[in-house]
Order: sequence, then C-alpha cells, then structure tokens
Amino acid sequence: MVSSEHRHRSTLKQSNKGFKSKHASKGSLKTAAKGKMGGSAQSGKNTKNLASSSKKARLNANAQKRDLKRKTVVEDVKFFSTSSGGGQVPRIISVLPLLPSISPRRFLANLLPSLGLPEAELQEISSALTDRGTYLIRAPRFKTSLQINLLPPLSLYPTLDAALISDYVVLLLSSVDEVQLEGEAILRSLQGQAGGVEMIAAVQAPVSNPIKPDTKQLIHKSLLSFTKYFFPSVPKIHSSDTPAESALLARAFCEAAPGGTKNEEGRAYIVAEGSNAVRWTGSGVQGEDGVQKGTLEIIGTVRGGALSADRLVHLPGRGDFQVESILPAPPSALALASRPHQQSSMSVDTASGPLSVPTENTDDLTATNNPDLMSNEQTWPTEEEMAGSEAPAAGSSTDEKKRTKRVPKGTSAYQAAWIFDDEDDDDEDDEDDEDEDDMDVSGDEAVDGPEDGYERYDHDDEEETEEIELDERKEEAHRDLDPEREEEEYEAYLKERERAQAEDAMFPDEIDTPRHIAARTRFQRYRGLKSFRTSPWDPYENLPIDYAKIFQFENYMGTKKRIERDGAVEGVKAGTRVILVLKDVPRSVIDERDASLPFIVHGLLQHEHKQSVLHFVVQRNTEYTEPVKAKEPLILCVGPRRYTIRPLYSQHVRGGGKGVNNVHKSQKFLRPGEATVATTFGPICFGRTACILLKDEGADQVPSLVAMGSFLSPDPTRIISKRIILTGHPIKVHKKTATIRYMFFNREDIDYFKSVELHTKFGKVGHIKEPLGTHGYFKAHFDAPIQQMDTICMNLYKRQYPKWSEIFTPPPVKAVTNGEEEQDMQVE
Repeated sequence: MVSSEHRHRSTLKQSNKGFKSKHASKGSLKTAAKGKMGGSAQSGKNTKNLASSSKKARLNANAQKRDLKRKTVVEDVKFFSTSSGGGQVPRIISVLPLLPSISPRRFLANLLPSLGLPEAELQEISSALTDRGTYLIRAPRFKTSLQINLLPPLSLYPTLDAALISDYVVLLLSSVDEVQLEGEAILRSLQGQAGGVEMIAAVQAPVSNPIKPDTKQLIHKSLLSFTKYFFPSVPKIHSSDTPAESALLARAFCEAAPGGTKNEEGRAYIVAEGSNAVRWTGSGVQGEDGVQKGTLEIIGTVRGGALSADRLVHLPGRGDFQVESILPAPPSALALASRPHQQSSMSVDTASGPLSVPTENTDDLTATNNPDLMSNEQTWPTEEEMAGSEAPAAGSSTDEKKRTKRVPKGTSAYQAAWIFDDEDDDDEDDEDDEDEDDMDVSGDEAVDGPEDGYERYDHDDEEETEEIELDERKEEAHRDLDPEREEEEYEAYLKERERAQAEDAMFPDEIDTPRHIAARTRFQRYRGLKSFRTSPWDPYENLPIDYAKIFQFENYMGTKKRIERDGAVEGVKAGTRVILVLKDVPRSVIDERDASLPFIVHGLLQHEHKQSVLHFVVQRNTEYTEPVKAKEPLILCVGPRRYTIRPLYSQHVRGGGKGVNNVHKSQKFLRPGEATVATTFGPICFGRTACILLKDEGADQVPSLVAMGSFLSPDPTRIISKRIILTGHPIKVHKKTATIRYMFFNREDIDYFKSVELHTKFGKVGHIKEPLGTHGYFKAHFDAPIQQMDTICMNLYKRQYPKWSEIFTPPPVKAVTNGEEEQDMQVE
C-alpha cells in the first residue's frame, strides 16, 4: 500500500490589487504601462501587435538615419561644387611626410596627371613644385578643385595647424624605412587633437627601389597595421607611384564627401588661397608699444560656420584681432578657368557693399578687468584671531640664505604671511611643502614691538636689505659646469623626481611635522573639514587679487547654448568666398610668417577673448613615462590656440559633477590611468574642444605628448584643495583611548588643532581630549578600540590658486634637406 503525503492548502496565495494613486505622475504611468499600446496586456493578440510595432519602429528609425546621412552627404558634396561667389570651394588636402627621406613633391607630381589637367598647365605646375608650399589646383576630370599643402617633415605645430582646417590629411609613409620616434610623437598628437578630419595613408617607394608585385601585399599589410594603431578608421593604403594607383587616390580625394566641413560649435575659419591672397597695408600710425600697425586682407572661403564682423578672429601664434569688414571676393582664377563661357555671369557686384561690418555689439580686445585696489574687499583676520596666534618663528638655522619680503610699514608678521606673492613657488617637496617661502619672514629685521603677541617690521630697513641682496646676486658670475658634472646632476635630478612620484603614490599627502617651526605657524593657512565632500567652503573667501581681473558667468550652460546657436547663423554663411579685412595688425605678422605654410584665420565666438579660470579633463599618455609634477611648464594646445601654462591637477568627480560644496582634492603629480582636471588661467572657450598637453624637449626635438583630453568649464568657484596628513604614533592604548606622540611637539599646537577630527588608517574616528605635558603628547578618544600598530592621522586642507598663462609662439620651421631625395628627383 502506497501512502501519499498529506499537504495543506496554502493560505498565502491571495494577491490584493495594488494601490492606484489618484494623482499618478506621467513617469509612474509610463513605467506601469511598460510600452503597452492599448487593450489588455494579457491578450495574445496585443502581444503580436507589440512585436510587430516594435519591428516597424526599428525599421522606421533605421530609415530615418539613412535619410539623414544621405542628406548630409549631399549637402557636403554641394558645398564643394558651388558657392555664392560663383566659384568652386577647393578641398583642402595636407600631405604630411613622416620621414625626411620622403619626397612630397614627387608624390604630388605623380598625382597631377590623374586630375585631367591640360598638358601645358600640367607642365607649368610640375615645374613650379617644391618640397614645401601651398598649391591651388583644379581637377577638370572630377569637376572640383584642390588646395594641397605640402608640409615640412617632422614639424609638429604646422601639422597641428593644418589638421584643424584640412578635409584630408595624407600620412605619407615609406616602403623601406620605418617611422621613427619623432614621427610617432606627431601621430599621437594628431590622435589627441581629434576633430572631423579624415586620414588617408599612402606609401612611397624610392625611385631606385620600387615596390615589387610579390612584396606589395606584405608591405601594405604591415603599414596598414601600423596606421590603424593610431587611426582605426583608415581603410587601406594608397599610393601614387603608378598611374593606376594615382587614379584611385585622385578619386578618393575628389569624389568622396569629406567629413569635418561643419563645426559643431559654430566656429568659422578661413584658409588663404596661396601666398598672394594675404596683403598687409600700413596705416602709418604706431601703437603705444611703438609697433607699426595696419590692415590685413585675406582672400579665402568661409568654412566651418558663419563668420561675423562683430566677433574676434585668432591668428595662430599671433593672438586675437578685430575685424574691420568682410567684403565679397571676385571669382577665383580656378573658377574662371573651369567655366570660361560663364565669365561674364560670374562677376561679383561690389557696389552692393560689404557682407558684414561691425555693429554696436562688437567684441573688444579687453581680456581682463581693471580692479580698484583701493576698494578691493578681502576677508582679513580679525584682531581676536591675530591676538591668539604668535608670530612666525625665524627661519631654520640650516637655511643657507634667508629671503626677505616687501611688506607695508607697520605690517605684522601674521599679516605678512597672508599677503599673496606671485613670485612664490609653493610646490616644494614634502620636507618643506608648499608654504615655506610664503610664510618665511626673516627675523633679522624684526624689532621690538608692543605686547600684542606679534612683531613689527621696519619697511625702510627691509627694503635696503633686499636691494643689497639683489646687488650681491648680480655680482656673482655664472660658471658653466663640466659636461660630466652636468650630466651627473641631471641624472640625480631625474632620480629625485622619480623617488618623489613613487613616494607620493605610496604615502599620498603624508608629511612630517617640522620640529623647529610651530605647527600652528607652519600650517596656519590650512583648515580642518569634518567632511571633505559636504562641509561648506566659501569660494569667495580670501581670494588673491588675480581673481578680481577675471570674468565669471552667472549661467554658463545657458550662455553657452545661446552663443553657439547665434554663432552658427549670424554673419557670412559657410561656402562664401570673401575678403576678410583685419585692423590694427602688426607688421611682424606678415614679415615673420612662413610663406610655404598655409595662412589660417580662426573665428572666435562671443566672450572667447575674456580671461577666466579654465578646467580641462585630461588623461595622461600611457607612453610618456617621466613624472609630471603640478606647476611644471607645459604647452597647452586647445583648438587653434597655444599657451604656456603651469597647471594645477585635481581629482575628477565621477560623472563630471561638482558635488555639494564644489571642493576637489589636488594632486601633486599627473597620475596615469585616471582622468584628471588640469586648471589654469586662460581665455574662455565653449564646447567640448579637444586639448593636448605637450612637453618641450628642446629646439631640435619634437615635443612629447604628455596628456590629452577636452575642455570642461570656466568655473572660478571650483575649489582646488591641497590636503596634508599629519601622522602620530599611539604609545599607550586603553580600549578606545590612546596617548599619541610625534604628531605635535609643543602644547600650544595641540590646543590650536584640538577641534580637528582624527582618524586612523584602520578606519577609526576620534578627537583630541587633552594635551599631556609640554612635548606634544596628547590623549585622544576614538569611536572603537584601536590597535597599537595603527597610525593616527589628521587631515588639513588649503585652497590652491592657478597661475597665469602666456601665449606660446612656435619656433620657425627649419628646412630639411636630403641628398638622396634630390637624387631621386633627378633620376625621375
């Protein structure tokens, strides 16, 4: 007999109807519906309708994407076919040789027959070719025109300038020689600069060693693998050595629609159509600096966006200038040559007036404010605060030379420590940290003062002492070290930097409390925070005078959207051939320019000349191995602008948010593998403009790419806080109470920092209860029992401020001659 197990009926199967809110929000209703389209969701018929409607929605979305892409391609093709000026807009092609042995002249000479030029015109252009220069060539076979820039080899800054305005950048490789480190540095910089430019890889073989058919596939495969490492979108390797390969390359240039013809932020730019399209006319009036100035005329086609006479323009390496007028330009010689039967109908009516002139809303060249120093309001310490603090102790006896500081007459030592000094470099190592020079006031000039707890300084005596020290320094003659000694000291300097970086990574922000200086004096500019992320910090407290010179947006995002929207539609439309007239341009702009390089003018958006505090999100180049310390000079390339900066580095909050109090921890080194915010003073820019940081390696070497990233925001209220950690050792432990030593060395320091919270490396939190004795011992209580091996820490914070940037002018490009190249041309 089989017995069946008895089971009780479950009583927990009842399901009540969910509460239905009378005032349900749209979001809750949409969440409850889960994409259901009418009827009962439980019916099979509705399930089939949902599946079919989802498929139709996907097909419809894909069709819309195809139509939009097709429309964009058609618009780009029309952009290069005709323009309002009656001529054709040339496609800009920049040829970049990655080795000195490569001949750009031979590359272009082999390409010309495939464009369909008449024989006489072809011979004329071929005879005028050089290794460097800008050539405006029409392609009758493809009914278009080309502006080809032959760039010098291994020249970084002309390459970056040309890549910003080019429709195609040709990476010219060699079939026998490998790209060296200099060429790879240029490719990394191009990769970091980003942009809408399209890369085309081409190979060139020496005349004496052409590519054989049996090795062609292997060479192309190897070069394609190398190119895709930097630019994965490169589809194939081209060549112009044979007529068949030259025809394929010409079709790639002339028939496809290149990307990058429009700028997302609405910035326009103009490329002069050859060296004859730039003309400077002197006005006979000299500026305040004694430099002769005049008007500069540039003939070219507006590209990227609309160009308005109310906005400023930027000349790379020369600065920003105002526009006097934008005039219509007559048809180019290429347009007249391509349509000889329509020359009478292609004339431009110049009597109609300029296309754009400045109005009352014209941007001026004011970059900074002029602060009123008499009415400058700063938060100074109160009398009670000064009375409670002693004067800074005299400098250490180990200092070889004491530095004096110019202060107003009657200024106390405490006040002297708070005067902002632009000359101070507060980026020393852990031993003397950042503020040693700021608060080191020589005690030799101190005189007896009133019984108020601080000393007085005689201004006249201090000034005489400083002048004497300057004279003594001037008399010291500089002596060059021996090459061996110089090399030894440089190697020791590199090892010290590597040691400092390794120590910072292992023990971040930990420093030793100095024994010869009171901690309340040494760290008087630091403060304790209960919570780094939420404790309030006034961003306008104790600001230096530099912050009175800059500009700040009340609503940056709203202003950014309005300016980008207006910049895309106001002014002369893209595709118009114009004569751009600039005013008050120094003669040196035209005298010192390299005629073999393209002359470029970039349009700026409104307010992009004003100075503010700029923040860039950067990530260190993984192939750059040297330590990068904060405030080390670097070259910042953001769009067409270049500046020499000494950036501060701080942590980047995940998601890009500011946090509750907009306080961010500074970093002493630019660390690899994480996004970091670099901060500096500089002109405002809008959009997610790409940027790169370069390190100048000398006059004869290509700069190294240190980091790459994009612009974040101009935010003067972002607080960059330097953290230091004072550590102590528990000598006696009794459950939650311990006696701590070596964090301080006198009783007064303990009373001064008594309110600051303590924590341990094992995660305990506590506070100071009372000092013990006179040698810096104190009793502390924690929220849990601590261990004898634990370390007691105290976090202190101080705000850091950026430094001003300077315009960087690239050095002139040196001519590179190659005897083998000349021999190849003679053989050809």
